[in-house]
Amino acid sequence: MPLAANDNGQAVPAGLRQRKSLRLASGPAPTPSAARSPGWFWSPLGLVVFLSFATRFYRLREPPHICWDETHFGKMGSYYINRTFFFDVHPPLGKMLIGLAGYLSGYDGTFPFQKPGDKYEQHNYIGMRGFCAFLGSCLVPFSYLTVLELSKSLPAAMLTAAILIFDTGFITLSQYILLDPILMFFLMGAVLSMVKHNSCANRPFSASWWFWLCLTGINLAGAIGVKFVGLFVVLLVGLNTVCDLWELLGDLSLSLVTLGRHFLARVLCLIMLPLALYTAMFAVHFAVLNRSGPGDGFFSSGFQSRLIGNNLHNMSVPEYLAYGSVITMKNLRMAGGYLHSHWHLYPEGVGARQQQVTAYLHKDLNNLWIIKKHNLKADHSDASLPVEFVRHGDVIRLEHKETSRNLHSHPHEAPLTRKHLQVTGYGINGTGDCNDFWRIEVVGRKTGKRIKVLRSRIRLIHVATGCLLGSTGKTLPKWGWEQVEVTCTPYQKESPNSLWNVEDHINPRLPNISLDVLKPSFPEILLESHMVMIRGNSGLKPKENEVTSKPWHWPINYQGLRFSGVNETDYRVYLLGNPVIWWLNLITLGLYITMAIFVSVAMKRGVRLKAEHKELSRVLLHSGGRIMLGWVLHYFPFFMMGRVLYFHHYFPAMLFSSMLTGITWDVFLKFCAGALSASIQSRKVYNYGIMVLILLSIYRKYSHVADLTPQILYIEKKGSHENFPLFCIFVAGRNSRLQEFTAVPGRKTRMVFRYQMARSVHPIFVPFCYRN
Repeated sequence: MPLAANDNGQAVPAGLRQRKSLRLASGPAPTPSAARSPGWFWSPLGLVVFLSFATRFYRLREPPHICWDETHFGKMGSYYINRTFFFDVHPPLGKMLIGLAGYLSGYDGTFPFQKPGDKYEQHNYIGMRGFCAFLGSCLVPFSYLTVLELSKSLPAAMLTAAILIFDTGFITLSQYILLDPILMFFLMGAVLSMVKHNSCANRPFSASWWFWLCLTGINLAGAIGVKFVGLFVVLLVGLNTVCDLWELLGDLSLSLVTLGRHFLARVLCLIMLPLALYTAMFAVHFAVLNRSGPGDGFFSSGFQSRLIGNNLHNMSVPEYLAYGSVITMKNLRMAGGYLHSHWHLYPEGVGARQQQVTAYLHKDLNNLWIIKKHNLKADHSDASLPVEFVRHGDVIRLEHKETSRNLHSHPHEAPLTRKHLQVTGYGINGTGDCNDFWRIEVVGRKTGKRIKVLRSRIRLIHVATGCLLGSTGKTLPKWGWEQVEVTCTPYQKESPNSLWNVEDHINPRLPNISLDVLKPSFPEILLESHMVMIRGNSGLKPKENEVTSKPWHWPINYQGLRFSGVNETDYRVYLLGNPVIWWLNLITLGLYITMAIFVSVAMKRGVRLKAEHKELSRVLLHSGGRIMLGWVLHYFPFFMMGRVLYFHHYFPAMLFSSMLTGITWDVFLKFCAGALSASIQSRKVYNYGIMVLILLSIYRKYSHVADLTPQILYIEKKGSHENFPLFCIFVAGRNSRLQEFTAVPGRKTRMVFRYQMARSVHPIFVPFCYRN
């Protein structure tokens, strides 16, 4: 084995030296003081767990009404209990767990969850809130253990824990029926498992090595199974794995067989295992939600045929499309409607004054069309004539059954969409002109192939103009009965807007088959559900009167989210972080970058560092670098997203920012303490510095903040004046005048606050407490 010199000039095997450098990626070796007794580990951890759970479960029942997105995720939990199919833009794991928590805690799934502010009354909602609070409480010990493993420093871990325990934003987000605490639980579980696995690098293929590697894969599946933004932590673990394998590749003591085992182990645990679990989540999702519900219309006709109670379930129709058949055609865009017409005409000034053609979202007799050959008036119901099937590439006519007018297009502009052509109903008793001819094509099929009901994705090309029949998704004015616009688009790009499938198919001359034969397979419905979720995500719009935000607002705590409370007497809940904590994290980002550059330049220039300073440098660059990378991956992608964004999207990145604060200030204070000559004095500087940072985060939560806090005029309880500790504080808005604010924290108590501003502050600087 080749030899190399270590840091002390001694000869050591090159392979061992490489393994040592790999191990340092997860933190320095524990100091002797760090391993003094088991109490060093368990006592602080117990305190962290106690405070985390105490703050998250405090007054969990309040307010006893729906807050913000509880109206969505609580309702979806009810759908799982009732096995009713619904659509959501997120993967199913989070909602399934909420539904399971509600079911196990005695909730019967009957509460409607209609709108924020509706009281729960006698319904048992505490189980679902308690489940989210439990997972939210686990974030603090997970972060504590992660920082402890990375830095081997108890003060760094305790500072991180204090920041997360006493941040009002994390407390608020953990106390309600939301997906965020579930997402962050799996996210932090994946990060902790990854760090623990890195620490087992000197014991490859041991039981603990396999345990943490498998647990990392399980948590990755959980994170992406709750929200697609879980992909960011997948990317973080992937980059860590690439670095790990690169280090192993440089270890000359490892054979190619061993390297292959390392590679296959990571493929198995970090790719195959998460994919298998993620697929299993959807299998359970589809198996549980087997009854027709409000989500049917977002999916294709074939998908809907699986659902009990849907009109397509157990239906029998002819399998192949034939001339003379009466059909309905459904647009394949998300929540696409049926091709529809009625006796009403387009108004004056809107194209040609001919019969309206629209897309209608509901079943109706006006959705029925007869498919005919373009140049013949043969009676296809005549039993003496042979049945002719419609094939890919045929030119056809579609006659509206109710009005006997043909589907028609011409060079007139569409009602709403510029550069698209108008689509109308034209002719008398099926007699029209050459603008009624359409060429039918099946996506991915060859000319002459027959067209399957439900399964074939077809498009209709107008023969005269070459445009495609499609639905734009735009709602027509009242003259169009607020139905959806149908146009003929000149753009040939294939999109769901211009694709259709045949749903109903009536032809007494053809044998019927059960739609069970035409049901899509599991891979097909899995792919379809993801396409619908992706389209739904990109099309998310803000709710009425809802405050959205931009990514640059988030780190500076610019503005929050109102969870509850519109009227003066309502119980008010507002999501906003503790300003001191958030600004400390923001300052720390700059401090970390400055320190990392300074240390990197010093090491590159060959500056001699003490042994303890070398360890601190490794912690700063390797451990802090991984956490910094996590923050970057969970924050900057939002700048490229086109969908609507909210303040709560920043909280996963805030986890990494808080851990970075613990590591950075611990290293910074140790460097400062090391610069002092007296060891006792340097220890005081370090201890006092950490203590001040911890107390500052606690103080900001529970104390008044100079001019910016309200004066308590009085606290009433059954008519008597009593003092009890405030759980939150307020900060007034810009240019606020003298005013009163009444808060009702319970049925028997009433607090009146007055705040007066002598000067302007942050433009949207509102109460940062999470409840009052």
